[in-house]
Amino acid sequence: MSNTPRFLILDGYPKESREQFDEVGMRLAWVLYRDMLQTYLPDAECDVWLSSDAPGDAPTDADLHNYAGILWPGCNLTVYHDDPRVHSQLDVAKRAYAVGTPGFGSCWGIQVAVYAAGGRVEVHPKGREMGIVRDILVQPEGRTHPMFEGKPEVFSHFVSHDDYITSLPHNTPRLAGNAWSPVQAAAVRHLEGEFWGVQYHPEYDLHELARLIIAREPRLVKQGLFLGHEDLLAYVDRLEALHAEPGRTDLRWQLGIGDDVLNAEIRQREFINWLDHLVLPRVGLHR
Repeated sequence: MSNTPRFLILDGYPKESREQFDEVGMRLAWVLYRDMLQTYLPDAECDVWLSSDAPGDAPTDADLHNYAGILWPGCNLTVYHDDPRVHSQLDVAKRAYAVGTPGFGSCWGIQVAVYAAGGRVEVHPKGREMGIVRDILVQPEGRTHPMFEGKPEVFSHFVSHDDYITSLPHNTPRLAGNAWSPVQAAAVRHLEGEFWGVQYHPEYDLHELARLIIAREPRLVKQGLFLGHEDLLAYVDRLEALHAEPGRTDLRWQLGIGDDVLNAEIRQREFINWLDHLVLPRVGLHR
């Protein structure tokens, strides 16, 4: 392994979904992860696998072993469906555990990691958890886990998911949760590997959330989260305004948004800790 850390990013979004993100002005999932990674490791290099485009073109075991880490963004597939695009990612997750390469992922990422190690994921009976959720509580095991070093004990975060984790693999600690999703964060140790995952999206910011809300408008209106198109646009405009001027007291108060959402080093603390505790010691580097 060279002194320049190289990472694999697995973006499972189908082509039509990526095109929709382009249409609404949202960065693609792999770009969000690359940008987050290079914020803290500017010299890091990335390979990107668009797995839904070429599910049979998976990296080999030797490839997986040689990466400093593997990154799993969100995705709109479902881990428990019989789908070649899903099977290919689950296979990579299992082989990554076997070769011992550390992984980090959000939303779909934690669901793949949990499912591949023997846990259970199901459709949420309440529907979609969406937007900025509050009262995510770090659990007792999380308070002593390095993933949550420097993180508030209670915090808000960006979410967008229909499925949720209902059972964790054997000996996997539940590190954080809220009333909607009891498992909001977990650290999975399986075979020779370890995966740190969160159900929320540290790679997002207010602008990306606003664009995602536009992309998901029909289902959000149907679920009753917005009264209609104009109501949704008004909310999106306020998110964009606060993104442009994060010091605006009026918008911070009206939207109930604090530094745990606006400050990237707080919002992305779990990812930073993953780099510092699992990735960089393995490759003999430090930030």
